[in-house]
Amino acid sequence: MYGIVDCDNCYVSCERVFRPDLEGKPVVVLSNNDGCVVARSNEAKALGIKAGMPYFQLKQQYPNQDIAVFSSNYELYGELTDRVVSIIRKEAPAYFRYSIDECFVYFPKERKENNVQCSMLNVQSLKEWGENLHKKIKQWVGMPVSIGLGPTKTLAKMASHFAKKYKGYRHCCLIDTDEKRIKALKLYPIEEVWGIGRRYAAKLQAMGIKTAYDFAQMHGTWVRATFNNIVIYRTWQELNGIDCIPNEEMAKKKSICTSRSFNGMITDFETLRTHVSNYAVRCAEKLRAQNTVAGIVGVFVNTNPFREDLPQYWNFQEARFIVPTNSTIEIVKAATEVLQHIFVKGYHYKKAGVIVMGVVPDSPVQQDLFASNPEQTKKLKRLDEAIDRINKINGTETIVLGSQQYTKNNEMGKAAIKREENGACSSSSERKQARPKVKADVFANAIKHEHRSKNPTTRWSDIIELK
Repeated sequence: MYGIVDCDNCYVSCERVFRPDLEGKPVVVLSNNDGCVVARSNEAKALGIKAGMPYFQLKQQYPNQDIAVFSSNYELYGELTDRVVSIIRKEAPAYFRYSIDECFVYFPKERKENNVQCSMLNVQSLKEWGENLHKKIKQWVGMPVSIGLGPTKTLAKMASHFAKKYKGYRHCCLIDTDEKRIKALKLYPIEEVWGIGRRYAAKLQAMGIKTAYDFAQMHGTWVRATFNNIVIYRTWQELNGIDCIPNEEMAKKKSICTSRSFNGMITDFETLRTHVSNYAVRCAEKLRAQNTVAGIVGVFVNTNPFREDLPQYWNFQEARFIVPTNSTIEIVKAATEVLQHIFVKGYHYKKAGVIVMGVVPDSPVQQDLFASNPEQTKKLKRLDEAIDRINKINGTETIVLGSQQYTKNNEMGKAAIKREENGACSSSSERKQARPKVKADVFANAIKHEHRSKNPTTRWSDIIELK
């Protein structure tokens, strides 16, 4: 039996943890650079606010509504959801994290306690387990969650949808019989099924397949012949109660991409290089978090396609490592070298991104006989471990590479340095004179987050003060 624990309206719920006054009020969270709505509370959804709505339209269409607006604060979201996962880790026999707001749990058919076989499939105890887990997470972290339980991961995902939608389930829905499975399939639209993308959903609907039940009733041979896609076939099997999605495929990503649109447009190489360096660092951190290494680093850049008055340009290139790595320094260096090849002066760049591919477990890694430098590899590993530990304790980007810092000449013509996340900026001469820090909005190319909340659990400067 599988379960999935899904944080309800995750980003909004994270913002509400330290703002209880927002309970019952419409709340939205914006994308990077405060571009559009990416998360909505149930109250915001009831007003008709759609996901993806541009922020400027939100202000125009709802001028008299008291809507709380927040910029994305991934440091806060990651820290709070880590707390949720830490509770799940203690309460479940086995677990594996699927995304920032979802975590799968697994209940084997039997387990041994004091050499006695114990059944893990007691229906009543599983339902109570889910309800109690919801209460504990809500009480300890302040995050509401919905829990779905089923014989396959896909059915568990379906059950979590019903747990979130219908209050009668008390935040936990269990699909444990064939009768419940068929009833759930008949109520579930095909486009909502996990593993069925928008393109395949449209194709199935054109064939008259409207619900998950319609799809599950099709013959397996027909599914294979029609789609020739292992993911679609596995989804069909899972809907019919056949557990076939390997856990390891869920737990670790095969490629990682970090990209953003800029607040404004960039024409110079140095500023663009700084953005790319920051994205490369994020990719390296994610690789280490899931104990993997990458063999390929790719970089892409593009101009603004909506500015038809400007010349357009897009390019992507990649570099391969002889030995796969998750070293921040090596990945940043490779990404910078790729950027040098694809950067063309004279264009106004709007977006860039870094993709690491060829992701494999970090042990064992095949070394190169002639180019291998074990001592250097150990030094880089120790350096990354130290930086990760310090940044985890004191807040992200407490320690950064020099290439991650944005530079701009101050009024004296000297380089002022700015960190992307917290807006801190200084030059060596300014640090000696203890001058005030320059505000983030001085730097037009930094990420825009005018409505960003504080990080009281990760930054000493943001700690809550009681009056």
